[in-house]
Amino acid sequence: MARQKGVIKYVGTLGDIRHFKIKGQEGYFAGMVGGPSGDQVNTAPEFERTRENMNEFGASAKAGKSVRAGLSQVMKQMSDSQVTGRLTSIMKKINLEDQTEARGYRKIEISTQRRYLKGFEFNKNTSFNGIFNAPYTLTHTAGRESGELVVDAFNPVNLVNAPSGTTHFRLISSLSVVSDFEYNATTNSYDPMDAVLNEVNDIQYSDFLDLYAPVPVTTVSATLPGGVVPTANTTVLQCVGIEFYQLVGANFYLFSSGNCLKVEEAF
Repeated sequence: MARQKGVIKYVGTLGDIRHFKIKGQEGYFAGMVGGPSGDQVNTAPEFERTRENMNEFGASAKAGKSVRAGLSQVMKQMSDSQVTGRLTSIMKKINLEDQTEARGYRKIEISTQRRYLKGFEFNKNTSFNGIFNAPYTLTHTAGRESGELVVDAFNPVNLVNAPSGTTHFRLISSLSVVSDFEYNATTNSYDPMDAVLNEVNDIQYSDFLDLYAPVPVTTVSATLPGGVVPTANTTVLQCVGIEFYQLVGANFYLFSSGNCLKVEEAF
């Protein structure tokens, strides 16, 4: 693949050369036009393996999207530009763990492979534990419908790496449900095994905490709405996060950088 370094920037096809950008990377790229047609890929026997890979890749992307949808309330200010691809990659690893279905139709059984999601940072450039160093604990109920973040009393000036200009911050505790996915021969697509609970969530915040004053013991509780109880083929993601603000007059203004979110537990 060629990379364009000159001053002329354009996308599209010029002769046999196709020019394009790649999300998350700098510069413009070029490649030769060609390859099999869509009909060949969809029907020709020699592309059977390609079709299997495409089917499972699409399923992995759908499962990753469910994680993002369950946390959509905070995703914009918490994630990097490559979070979609990184989640899809994790789901594909989970997909490959299934040894019961044929290739091209393997499940994405998150409930048996939760370790892949534990510790996932939604912004790979901003680690939660690199920003927030105060001691904290997470607990959840046996039924997985409720969880708590408890932070011991601490002095944030020493234990929070805040962006310049920050006056206050808020801690985030969330629960989000993601279902296992399986191939549905009727719809010819991958569907969540528990569509009712998939993406159900609760995101809770602490009070606005002064960056320059001691913070007392703080508890932030999250409970899945409607009295729902997660089923065997669902996974609950328990996330912790932090948002930074500047107080101007009586208003708190959210920073566009420094905010971060992490999957602390998956159960």
